[in-house]
Amino acid sequence: MDFGMGDTSVQVGPEPLTFDEITAVARGGAAVSLTDEALKLIGESRAHIEELASRPTPVYGVSTGFGALATRHIAPEMRAQLQLNIVRSHAAGSGPEVEREVVRALMLLRLRTLATGRTGVQPVTARTLARLLNAGITPQVFEHGSLGCSGDLAPLAHVALALIGEGSVRDRNGELKPAAQALAEEGIAPVELRAKEGLALLNGTDGMLGMLVLAIGDLRRLLIAADVAAAMTVEALLGTDRVFAADLQELRPHPGQAASAANLRVLLAASEIMESHRGPDCTRVQDAYSLRCAPQVHGAARDTLAHAELVAGRELASAVDNPVVLPDGRVESNGNFHGAPVAYVLDFLAVPTADVASMSERRTDRMLDKARSGGLPAFLAEDPGVDSGHMIAQYTQAAIVSDLKRLAAPSSADSIPSSAMQEDHVSMGWNAARKLRRAVDGLTQVVAIEILTAARALDLRRPLRPGPATAAVVARLRELVPPPGPDRYLAPEIAAAAGLVRDGSLVAAAEAVTGPLA
Repeated sequence: MDFGMGDTSVQVGPEPLTFDEITAVARGGAAVSLTDEALKLIGESRAHIEELASRPTPVYGVSTGFGALATRHIAPEMRAQLQLNIVRSHAAGSGPEVEREVVRALMLLRLRTLATGRTGVQPVTARTLARLLNAGITPQVFEHGSLGCSGDLAPLAHVALALIGEGSVRDRNGELKPAAQALAEEGIAPVELRAKEGLALLNGTDGMLGMLVLAIGDLRRLLIAADVAAAMTVEALLGTDRVFAADLQELRPHPGQAASAANLRVLLAASEIMESHRGPDCTRVQDAYSLRCAPQVHGAARDTLAHAELVAGRELASAVDNPVVLPDGRVESNGNFHGAPVAYVLDFLAVPTADVASMSERRTDRMLDKARSGGLPAFLAEDPGVDSGHMIAQYTQAAIVSDLKRLAAPSSADSIPSSAMQEDHVSMGWNAARKLRRAVDGLTQVVAIEILTAARALDLRRPLRPGPATAAVVARLRELVPPPGPDRYLAPEIAAAAGLVRDGSLVAAAEAVTGPLA
């Protein structure tokens, strides 16, 4: 990442950020800046907090304790300490370190909430968070600690800890160092928290939302790659493309199904292999479900993804904090921090992710089974018996698919009460997001193995040639993976194929022939 040094710059104001802007900052290191409107709104809401802090009337988060301790009135001279204490005590994460792109997405989304002027922070606090992003300083956040209610408390607390110059961070080069040192090296002064600010930095769904946005982008690309894989397998197994005809698909007008079937039609166009068995002597009247029903399954996954995009868009338009500062100066407690809307769709997406992978694995298995592959050698081996071909590649798929089925079990159906029963129902949305990230990675590998296997099968169909689009995919793969031959070390080939699926190279190869796929 080239933090803050590229041409891309994201303006952060009260308006919702786009998916592309979030990805540009999280993965591309794009610079951020607060708009004048954002700074104006932040200043106005801060003035309200300062005025309320001077009153004798208790205000939650300003002059009281937190959660089950909200009945404790805090004297004015202790309120700065109160804000420091909530950050330090809530930075209680444990387990593996969370990925840099996730932490950067979380930081950006919290900055955008601050920019709405509904949280009451000081302008300098928002500016400092933006400076951390631009300097490539990434607070060390850990896997466990969020219940997805009252916000992603522990993850956000680790970010807030870095803002005050405490805890550990990674610098722009990924080196782990104390936050105070990293800030000093970049000339950034730690923030001195004032009334309400500690709470304002912790109360949000930013972590789970950031992971949802990144997963949506990944799945959008992966579902196109799954169509590419299915088309290659249909060719390799001498299947039929008649079932993908538009008039048949229109009988069941799900938009995702129509898009997937349209992809399959253009991917299979002008294929010598497909043309080779269209004559009256062909006895194949229908294919197995894993081929014939690919548009229905891949399409339903697309429609699920569309619903998730709708929910994510609404959440991106939200100002999540408790309490919030309203335009008339009122500071009101609320329940908008509850992660249920995001948690549900994170769990929802894990289901089609597992199912698309399951169908992909079934197609791969058919190519390897001599009894079902339409004349291909057993396991696509050079010399079956001496060679095992792709036998164990399918085992790898099966192991991943089994794990994906486990990951499809919902986190949001669980709730463990906390904070002395004040927080007696939580969303577990952060856990749902973490398992969806693992599921997306698993689907990437499963689809890659199908493409790797189908490419080998298509090569074995020579002298018949695949369609121009699928041939382009095979050619791109062959830049890193050699053609069929005797058994060789297979793990690097699987990793290479997964990399080409993950970065979109194989889909791009197909689209160079077909134009954009949906």
